[in-house]
Amino acid sequence: MSKETHDKAMSRREFMERIIKAGITIAAAGALGLQIHDPHGPYAGGASGPARLGNYKVRGLDERMAIIHGSDRRQALRRAVKAIGGIESFIKPSDRVLIKVNAAFALPAILNANAHPDVVSEMIRLCHEAGAKDVRVTDNPINDPASCFQLSGIKDAVEKSGGRLYMPRESYFRPLTLPGGSLIRDWPVLYEPFEDVTKLIGISPVKDHHRSGASMSLKNWYGLLGGRRNIFHQDIHTIIMELAMLARPTFVILDGTMTMMTNGPTGGSLADLKQTDVMIASTDPVAADAFGATLLERPLTSLPFIAKAAEAGVGTLDYESLRPERVSLEDEHNSTQEQGA
Repeated sequence: MSKETHDKAMSRREFMERIIKAGITIAAAGALGLQIHDPHGPYAGGASGPARLGNYKVRGLDERMAIIHGSDRRQALRRAVKAIGGIESFIKPSDRVLIKVNAAFALPAILNANAHPDVVSEMIRLCHEAGAKDVRVTDNPINDPASCFQLSGIKDAVEKSGGRLYMPRESYFRPLTLPGGSLIRDWPVLYEPFEDVTKLIGISPVKDHHRSGASMSLKNWYGLLGGRRNIFHQDIHTIIMELAMLARPTFVILDGTMTMMTNGPTGGSLADLKQTDVMIASTDPVAADAFGATLLERPLTSLPFIAKAAEAGVGTLDYESLRPERVSLEDEHNSTQEQGA
């Protein structure tokens, strides 16, 4: 077989693997290597005095959940938000919205190590459609922040959809104590993006995690921590629970279009991923993660942070009690076509 024939016969997987490796190499050169971001840097001279986050849930609404089956992330997101009441139930004109994404790693979107840019941009557009005055996006990544937001595609997604990206700066961190908490005590937290915010949305992928067992909606708040946050690894399930108490989101989006089954949270190969084609929206992040565990094929007993958060009053393990609306985009499309025939 000639080289030309061999190249034409190359499988899609081989092609994508080469694209991924090339992208990582380019990013490494552009960022002088994918250096580990030192998250203890912020908090050398932030504003004095304790800061507070809070509860951004919409008063008077019962807990809601939607489980949408489909491979198109944008369509699935819109359908999921519609199923929990529509964006207008949560975002009002003049609201200032903060979207906390998972953007921890300087890796391309295809590896599913971060929130997907399609989901981020679509959520920003939804918020603007509802009349939001300001839509911000933030995270405190593990790798160099500029490289993470750029290579993940999130930076471009935010800019093109009219959002504002808040990359971590030293002055953005404030000391915070969680009332009754044992770990979050006078600890630096990414606070500046929360200034004047009225609604909070979390967006995260479904991933394996070598320490906590899984990284989903609840683990996403770990990115709010500054300081030498790796010291919390020895009590990872408690810190995730405390973070869940620290910031109560308006709702969360858990993207299970692709699930990272192994080698999380970074992955690095398409072989780590499984196509599960599910988008979850919920006002209850505990319920979202309880369902997310099924995508990872993990029993809840292997993910103690979910039960801890439930015991702390953050949400329920029994996601079925929320009577989640389940929709198949394919079935819905076929039904629409039949009605129009």
